[in-house]
Amino acid sequence: PRLMRRVAMALLIVAAARLPAQADKGIGIVESASRKYEALSSFQAQFRQHWEDRVAIGADESRGTIYQEGKNRLAMRWSDPPKEAIILDGTWLWLYLPSTSPGEVKRFPQQNHPTYGSNFVGTFLDNPVDRYRITYLKSERIDGYVTDAVLMEPLPNTGLQFRRATVWLDRDLGLPRRLEIEE
Repeated sequence: PRLMRRVAMALLIVAAARLPAQADKGIGIVESASRKYEALSSFQAQFRQHWEDRVAIGADESRGTIYQEGKNRLAMRWSDPPKEAIILDGTWLWLYLPSTSPGEVKRFPQQNHPTYGSNFVGTFLDNPVDRYRITYLKSERIDGYVTDAVLMEPLPNTGLQFRRATVWLDRDLGLPRRLEIEE
C-alpha cells in the first residue's frame, strides 16, 4: 500500500508538471502573436463566417473581406451575401444589409469598449495574458498554413461577453487563421 501511494503520488506530480508546460507554451504563442499584431497599422483578410444559434436563427454561412485600420476603424464587406457591409469609421457604426433591410442604411454611435469594440482582432491580442486563461491545444494546418490552436477563456471582470474562444494563430503572421467563439 505504501509503495502504491508513492507511485500514485509520483504520477500525480508528473501529470501536474505537464499542465504548466502546456499553459506556458500557449501563453508564449499568444504573446508572440500579440507583439506581431501590435506592430501592424492595418491589415486586410478574407473571411468565411459560420454562425450557429440553436435557439433562435439556426445556422448561416457568409464570406467576404475584413479591413482593420488602427484600433477603431473596421470594415466588413461581404461577397456572400453580396454587397452587405458593416463599417466602423471611428465615430459611427454603419450597417448596410440589403438581404434583410433593402435600400436602408442604419447608423449607430460606435461603441469603443476597450476590449470588445470595433477592434475585433484586438479582442484576442491586446494584453491577452491580463484578460484570458490561455491553454495550448494543438498544432494544425489550415489551408496549407501551420497554426497553433489555443483556448482563450476570459478572466472574471474583463467585460468580455463570451465563454471561451479557440483561436488558431498562424505561426508566421501571428494573426488568427480561424476563430471559434462560444457565447
